[in-house]
Amino acid sequence: MAEVMVRDGTWTFDGEILRIVPGRDRSVKKLRQLLGEVRVPLEAVAGIFYEPAKKGGRLRLRLREGADPFNQAALGRIADAAGPYQLVVDADRTGAAEYFVDEVRNALVIEQVPDGPSKRYLMPGPALPVVVPAGDGTATFDGESVRLEWNWATEDAKRSAGPQRLALKDLAGVEWFPTSGLDNGYLRFQVKGVTSHNLAPKHDPACLVLWGFDKETRTTALLVAAILARLPHPSDARLPPAEPPAIEAVATPPAPAGDDPDSLLRRLRELGDLHRDGILTDEEFTTAKQALLRRF
Repeated sequence: MAEVMVRDGTWTFDGEILRIVPGRDRSVKKLRQLLGEVRVPLEAVAGIFYEPAKKGGRLRLRLREGADPFNQAALGRIADAAGPYQLVVDADRTGAAEYFVDEVRNALVIEQVPDGPSKRYLMPGPALPVVVPAGDGTATFDGESVRLEWNWATEDAKRSAGPQRLALKDLAGVEWFPTSGLDNGYLRFQVKGVTSHNLAPKHDPACLVLWGFDKETRTTALLVAAILARLPHPSDARLPPAEPPAIEAVATPPAPAGDDPDSLLRRLRELGDLHRDGILTDEEFTTAKQALLRRF
């Protein structure tokens, strides 16, 4: 068995499975720690490389396109260093890293693993359940349905619709656009037969507004990957026929109060309470307050 154990994490390879375990060092990205141990079957590997540097180097694993739902979800949406498929190698472990690369490459040749696209997911995706705290609500995915619950920052149209439960079998896909500059991002669940996706994210009851916090990005990557792992593979053109929409209001809330001065003051107090209790950081509090004031 080949193994590289460093502060950044541990990679082991037994000839069939490449096991990736993130380190506990403060420098390790939180997304990698949330994702936890990743087990990559050899058939999912397209290549492996060691990049030497002045002090140590870096291992990089390249997976076959379409083999991993996490890669499918995160591509172009998270920082390269936040993903699990690279490892910072300390100077005294460069020899172990080079040996590790040789062992994996030899196995790829012996097993004649193709490096082209995979027609099915070869990895299961993140563990469940996954919860995403977003700007105007929270999404929870348990493997069978997505539950959307709204918070104080929700627009009246979505608040009036009430909490939503979207069955996995009724989802056609997921759209994830991270925050860019001063523009909020969004996470939209595409439901078969539903036309509300033409609405702006803040009005769509099948959509969450993203404010761009790091914890949003981390958990959104996990949730999207978990859903993609259970939807038809992108290479599968034989999609099931559309079914009636399954957006169900879990409860009917009281009529919204409207965006009057009293409502503004009440929500600002709620925001201040969250900041005082340590639920929101200084930066998150400032961003949320500015977003609230823009609404009014």
